[in-house]
Amino acid sequence: MRSIVWFRGKDLRLAEHAPLTGAAAAGEVIPLFVLDPFFFAPERARELPHRMQFLLDSLRALEADLAHLGSRLVVVSGRSGEVLPRLAAQWKVDQVLVHRWVEPFGRERDRRIAETLDRERIAFRLFEGETLLPPGSVRNGQGAMFRVFTPFARAAGARLDLDRALPAPRSLPPLPEGLAIETAPIPTLADLGLPLKPNLQTGGEKAAWARLKAFVSGPIADYGTDRDRMDRPGTSRLSADLKFGTLSARAVWQAAAAAGAGESGRRFLNELLWREFSHHLLWEWPELLKAPFRADFTGFPWREDEADWRAWSEGRTGYPVVDAAARQLLAEGFVHNRARMVAASFLTKHLLLDYRLGEAHYLKWLTDGDWAQNSAGWQWSAGCGCDAQPWFRIFNPVAQGLKFDPEGAYVKRWVPELGGCPVAFIHEPWKLPRGQRAHLDYPEPIVDHALARERFLATAKGHLGRIKE
Repeated sequence: MRSIVWFRGKDLRLAEHAPLTGAAAAGEVIPLFVLDPFFFAPERARELPHRMQFLLDSLRALEADLAHLGSRLVVVSGRSGEVLPRLAAQWKVDQVLVHRWVEPFGRERDRRIAETLDRERIAFRLFEGETLLPPGSVRNGQGAMFRVFTPFARAAGARLDLDRALPAPRSLPPLPEGLAIETAPIPTLADLGLPLKPNLQTGGEKAAWARLKAFVSGPIADYGTDRDRMDRPGTSRLSADLKFGTLSARAVWQAAAAAGAGESGRRFLNELLWREFSHHLLWEWPELLKAPFRADFTGFPWREDEADWRAWSEGRTGYPVVDAAARQLLAEGFVHNRARMVAASFLTKHLLLDYRLGEAHYLKWLTDGDWAQNSAGWQWSAGCGCDAQPWFRIFNPVAQGLKFDPEGAYVKRWVPELGGCPVAFIHEPWKLPRGQRAHLDYPEPIVDHALARERFLATAKGHLGRIKE
């Protein structure tokens, strides 16, 4: 049997790759990657610069790994919906094997391609691999999707009986002979008009496994406390690997479970279930990429203020943790989870700006920018999502900094203007004596915390009250 294994940017690995394993067991294998202009046209690539750098790293690593096993990654340019059916017919393949995507546009793409291939009597086989359990498979007693995380996590945990992750193949057959196969070069950043960002994580399966092994051999033991400390390397930094599939969720779960890290290990596994929850939510309600989960937030009177938006997105709000988060995002393609929550709360509640502005900004600049998780996270922060924090909970950026960055190390790394600020004032530099403050090249707060809090609460109560009447 001749098979195309279509790698699609969320499964850039050899281990725990059921389509690849299945195709190799069946006969001839053609590993394929399509440079679809939806992502790879230069003007589109510039809208996801950090993800593109990680993706290109991972593609080159995949190309080398496949060659090492005796095969070759076939890279072609064009629209997936046109290229794949044409090549499948031209190469006379029996089946196309792929991993399923949760996003609505990916599901629609697959539906159309499946219909086209079916007319050619070519099988289109979808495999699970992005999540721990098939999306849509975790239901409550009434057969509906859960709307609250905790019962979802219990139900998902009860269903998890994960077989050992599939190992990478030891070898692969060469490409079939006699096929007119022309492989395009994997583009460089320069080809796409993107600068190299040296602070970004390196992509590829080997780098991903190194990060996983480093985490489960050390930091996971203190994850329960250190995950919230912005000044410590206490998180796994595996989010981009899960996003691009250089590691499978199953492999990460099994490695973490085997680490035996007690309550800290359980906290980490719980975070994997939060990831699972966001993907199952998007599967059930595809409209979440465009609209709030809570219908009563439709038409919420968000403000429009370009100056406030620019201050937040560029890291010039005068609140050190908020500004550090903004600058870390632009420089590193990553933001510490605690800082993400503080920054998102500040945008939506202190500034009363639409959460969708922050959602789009983060999706553009995050290396781990994942549609399901990014949407769920921003809606959670704004109070309009599924199982969101209460809308009336508003993070105090000063209190958060004092608790989770007590010496100001996180702030000083990303806001160097405050490098000489005494620790006692690092999260409230506006309280410095006037003479000392004059030497800081750092803005005054653009809003007063107490006044901004009251403004948001009054606005939200007014809107939600009218909706309920």
